Amino acid sequence: MNKTIKTNSKVFRLLLLLAMALLPAFAYSDAALKHTVLSNGHPMALWEKSVAEPKGHIVLHHGRTWSSLPDFDLQVPGESLSLMDGFNKLGYSVWALDARGYGETPRDASGWHNPDKAAADLAAVLSWLREKTGHKLHVWGWSNGSLVAQLTAQRYPENIQSITLYGYPLRSREAIPVDDTVGKAPALPNTEKNAASDFIVEGTISKNAIDEYVRHALAADPVRADWNNLHQWNQLDAGKVTVPVLLLQAEFDPLAKTPIHSLVFAELANANKQWVVLAGGDHAALLETPRMRLISASINFMEWLKK
Repeated sequence: MNKTIKTNSKVFRLLLLLAMALLPAFAYSDAALKHTVLSNGHPMALWEKSVAEPKGHIVLHHGRTWSSLPDFDLQVPGESLSLMDGFNKLGYSVWALDARGYGETPRDASGWHNPDKAAADLAAVLSWLREKTGHKLHVWGWSNGSLVAQLTAQRYPENIQSITLYGYPLRSREAIPVDDTVGKAPALPNTEKNAASDFIVEGTISKNAIDEYVRHALAADPVRADWNNLHQWNQLDAGKVTVPVLLLQAEFDPLAKTPIHSLVFAELANANKQWVVLAGGDHAALLETPRMRLISASINFMEWLKK
């Protein structure tokens, strides 16, 4: 009996040591922690995945259609797709904002979102985080979120350490006509087709991952958010961006136009700037085969700024 107990004890210790060794690999799959931050009285959902003694803090802003968790913290069994987890593993704490009308941030009374609101909301969150962490933040914007990141950097740069513009969708230098749409917002349903539309390069993501993305995206954002006053994007002026900038472009991204990127990059006021192209990627490269290069390029830029 004593021999059996002793043997089982050894096995238990071995299993415990094995479980402890594997723990860090699974720790990043924990659910993100939700905070509620007020922006001019409006509650904003902010998701956190932090690490001990972080090298820095990154704030993610999603694009036009889908909110933060499906975009930045997609959990698929057997696959590593979460951008938040990827940044955590390289030592950075990460925060992801749901804009007005997205995810767990409600619409305001008007039912509409617009660029000025988006920049003010992000600035309020950055101010809250600066007070909480004691540090300036790296702002990482995807697609429409990259426009929000730039406008925020132009108007409220005080809490920003750098901005990353990924999937930058500006297509023309021509002014956007005045759009003063009012009335009830349409609040149209989102669709499975729209949820899968950014995955265009074959072989860069599994069918299972696309299916999971579609499922999570529609669960988080069953109704499409509505924007008006889009002429407010006319305020975008690279010459007024005084913080460091990483311009991140995927090779086959239909929304990221090289001629526009070239003009914007040349006009950026801060000499601390990089332009990186991800070979083989499309608009959703953060969830596809180029994911690790995207993460590495982002972190390398942030580390470069420390030198």
